[in-house]
Amino acid sequence: MDVTGVVLAAGAGSRSGGAKALRSAPDGTPWLAIASEALRDAGCREVIAVLGAEAEDALALVPRGVLPVVATDWHEGQSASLKVGLAAAATSSADAVLLTLVDLPGQTAAAGRRVIDAGSDDPRGSLARAHYDDAPGHPVLLGRDHWAEIAESATGDRGARDYLRSHLVFEVDCSDLGGGADGDH
Repeated sequence: MDVTGVVLAAGAGSRSGGAKALRSAPDGTPWLAIASEALRDAGCREVIAVLGAEAEDALALVPRGVLPVVATDWHEGQSASLKVGLAAAATSSADAVLLTLVDLPGQTAAAGRRVIDAGSDDPRGSLARAHYDDAPGHPVLLGRDHWAEIAESATGDRGARDYLRSHLVFEVDCSDLGGGADGDH
């Protein structure tokens, strides 16, 4: 399966005091690097980082080999960066995207591999997402056949949530892997 990773990192991080793409782990590793590495190690052939707030400063933190794209309308919510990420992925031959948020620094490559494996029978038609202790989370696998409808239906800060709620999604238990906690607090 040909999977492209997409890191949504456009938010202003108003709850945490600064742009999400500029945040770092306690050891100084940028969250952009952590998220990108988790996607690569999960099996993504390429990784796209969607920037927005303070994009010029964030460009310096994008790891080598990761394609940065900018959602100029990032202030409209997560849906704006999701649309830009899907449009960038559409220029590749990818069967699916593995989507994650930059503010989940504890997310593991193992969770990504598990979610990718769940969609391997029908890569282009798959919809799968990680669950942590019975709550939906990331990463989320979006098969290419769904991209146009997801982009069309995404509004505000809800991303693909409503689309996923109305379609059959394979829920992948990743509770044993940790990493579902939002770092934007």
